[in-house]
This record gives sequence, structure tokens and C-alpha cells, in this order.
Amino acid sequence: MIDGWSQHQAEDVSCYFPSFQPSHWFQHFSLGGAHPLAFPIFICFRGDPSTPHHVWLFPGFAATFIRKSYDVRRVDITPLEQRKVTFDTHALVQDLEAHGFGKEQAQTIVSALITLSSVSLDTVYKDMVTQAQQEITLQQIMAHLDSIRKDMVILEKSEFANLRAENEKMKIELDQVKQHLMTETSKIRADSKLDINLERSRVTDMFTDQERKLMEATTEFHKKDANTNSIISEISNKIDTEIASLKTLMESNKLDTIRYLAASVFTCLAIALGFYRFWK
Repeated sequence: MIDGWSQHQAEDVSCYFPSFQPSHWFQHFSLGGAHPLAFPIFICFRGDPSTPHHVWLFPGFAATFIRKSYDVRRVDITPLEQRKVTFDTHALVQDLEAHGFGKEQAQTIVSALITLSSVSLDTVYKDMVTQAQQEITLQQIMAHLDSIRKDMVILEKSEFANLRAENEKMKIELDQVKQHLMTETSKIRADSKLDINLERSRVTDMFTDQERKLMEATTEFHKKDANTNSIISEISNKIDTEIASLKTLMESNKLDTIRYLAASVFTCLAIALGFYRFWK
């Protein structure tokens, strides 16, 4: 049992939890005295705590560290000689020894904390750059922009000049095509107008000819109608004359018939009277 720490034993692993005031613990584990470690910490040993071979430092179950083999990819963005430990390691070792840890245990814990600090700084350095690196990158970007600006000027003097020449050439060709189209359009319009006038004249002549033929046909029809009317009048007169003659003949025949009938009647009466007298 270590003074100031609570022990939990599971098989061959011993875990120690700080039982003293957390503010006192955080004060000893502050980074340079400005940023205290605001997370719970407990330490586990595999084997005999007096001669530890493996040490785990668990800050709120967020990370696991092994003393001999750490599963962390080291990225040396800032050289190691420029990095400094942000807390007093000797004072921390003495404080751990004062709370019941052995010298080797205290050194192992401090070594784990140094490793944790280095890994945290590596993680921070992955997302950050130094002012010198920023200035170098800015100078490189400005140099690249100057190169692009020069390339654009050269391109404007060469490629843009060629493009302007091509545009002028295409404009001239378009003007020529436009002029040719206007000429062809004028020719087509003139030919169409001439064809329309010729067709109009032909239609007018055809209409005049048809009108003349219609007038001739109308005159011929009137002549034939007059002849037909005269013939009909003559035939009507002849029919009337014949009808009058027939009427006269019928009247004369009627009178003759009446005469013959009267004579026949009188003859029959005379014969009848004669026979009557003869038989009487």
C-alpha cells in the first residue's frame, strides 16, 4: 500500500488512485504552472510494484501509455532539442516519494508523464506551425503568386495576342461571309421578284384570255338564245294557226254532224211513222 493512494488488486495488476486533494495533485501536474491537468489520473503496475516493468497512466480512460513500448507515431515537427519539459520533474519525483512511492516508481511515473507531455505536444504540433515556418510558407506562396503573375503576363503577351489575331481573322471572315450572304440574298430577292412579276403577268394574260373567251361564249349564247326564241315564236305561231284551223274544221264538222244527225233522226221518225201507219 502506497501512502496517499488507494490500491486495487486484479490478478498481477495493481492500480493506485490518488486519495489526497485533487487540487494539490493538479498543482503538481500543471504545465508550466498555467494549464493544470484537469482530468483524473490513476496508475497501474504489472508485477511487483517495487520493481515495475510496465506502467500505465490513464487520464480519464482517454489514453493508455506503456513504459517500454508506446503505440504512438512520433512526428518531429519541432526538433527535440528545442522542446522543454513544462514542469519540475525532480520536484515531482520528490513529491511522489513523499507520498509513499519508491524512487524507481516515482521516476517511472515522471517518465510516463514526460512521454505524455511529449505526445500531447506532438499532437499539437501536427496542427500548428511556428512563426518561422509560417513566414517561409508565406514567402513561398508569394513567390508562387509572383511566378503565376509573370506567367499570366507572358501568356497575355503571347497567347492572348494569338487569340486577338485569331479573333480579328475570324471577324474578317465573318464580315466576308456576311457580305457574301447579303449579295446572295439580294440576288435571290431580285430573282424572286422577277419570277413573281412574270408569273403575275402570265396570270393576268390568262385571266384576260379567259375573260375574252367568256365574253365570246356569252355573246354566242345570247345569239343562240335569240335564234331559239325566234324559232320558238315561229313554232308557237304555227301551232296557234294550226289550232285555229283545227278549231274551224271541228266547228264545221260539228255542224255537219249535227245536220246529219238531225236528218237521220227525222228519217228514222218518218220510217217509224210509216211502219206505224202500215201496221195500224
